[in-house]
Amino acid sequence: MIQLMILQSFFRPALLREQHCHYLKKGLGHLSDAYECLDASRPWLCYWILHSLELLEEPVLAAVASDVCQFLARCQSPTGGFGGGPGQHAHLAPTYAAVNALCILGTEEAYKVINREKLLDFLYSVKQPDGSFVMHVGGEVDVRSAYCAASVASLTNIITPTLFDGTHNWILSCQNWEGGLGGVPGLEAHGGYTFCGTAAMVILGKEHMLDLKALLRWVTSKQMRFEGGFQGRCNKLVDGCYSFWQAGLLPLLHRALFKEGDSTLSVSSWMFERKALQEYILLCCQNPGGGLLDKPGKSRDFYHTCYCLSGLSIAQHFGNKDLHNELIIGRDENRLAPTHPVYNICPEKVAQAIEHFHRLPVPGQTGPTPTETSSVNAVAKRP
Repeated sequence: MIQLMILQSFFRPALLREQHCHYLKKGLGHLSDAYECLDASRPWLCYWILHSLELLEEPVLAAVASDVCQFLARCQSPTGGFGGGPGQHAHLAPTYAAVNALCILGTEEAYKVINREKLLDFLYSVKQPDGSFVMHVGGEVDVRSAYCAASVASLTNIITPTLFDGTHNWILSCQNWEGGLGGVPGLEAHGGYTFCGTAAMVILGKEHMLDLKALLRWVTSKQMRFEGGFQGRCNKLVDGCYSFWQAGLLPLLHRALFKEGDSTLSVSSWMFERKALQEYILLCCQNPGGGLLDKPGKSRDFYHTCYCLSGLSIAQHFGNKDLHNELIIGRDENRLAPTHPVYNICPEKVAQAIEHFHRLPVPGQTGPTPTETSSVNAVAKRP
């Protein structure tokens, strides 16, 4: 029995924290020519790296943070919003990434980068009559754009009475017979789109309008029995990034169902197998040299590093806080900081940004906005 306990202690899965931090910090300072294909995703690289570091509770030097602020300022379009790189057209996806990255930094310099008046102009320029949003002027419509718009607008306090007219009804039309949401009405349910649509509905205070039970059945069926990780769609392989896109849905559903009076929520672990997800990430998704990946045999990258760590954080922190110590698989050093399931940045950075921007008036209005007057503000402050 003693020998078994020693073996179990020796083989406990470990988070390669030092290696991951080295990989991330190196990427924040310099990228090789191999990253040229991501030239239109440079704010994303900032966000993926900064969020991974905050989950690992690894500080960023003040000089590096200032460099990131100055770079993202160069990505901001004169017409509002952020492009994928300096001089590129504004696009909702890098706008979301840039705003999140600046909120993670959380300095006065970071907040001042965001031109809120022009950002609101940009959001109106991509708003469609049916309530949906295109990703950029003349671009495609899908549910990601609604989430990106809702996220940046709520964090920076630029929501006006008409900005999201009809948006919740358009998102509702994306929920299909499977229970999840597709990118647009009529498409197959997909983990990333389902997260985006659900999180946007939470920000807008309309999540109760979704078929929550059907959504719960769909997302829980996507955790694979053998691997412990999540697939993104029916009959697809497990992918480490869905550790967040799928598992991150569950705190949102838990809160929504609790508000609806679901009595089964007294059981803390009934939604998904948190230990199995942690084991999949720690045993199958870590590169020994740092960084995380899709699945064994794949290469590491900053995208999968961010969302594998985000999913690991959700698995560690979801559920009853009285049972918290039982939720950490392996060594105590495996513990990550919590992440906000709506915005996927740490909760204290969300609260700090909300507090800062709600001291400022909504563009076009006069006087600061009270921070407790809308469901959007309440959700933004509370995981």
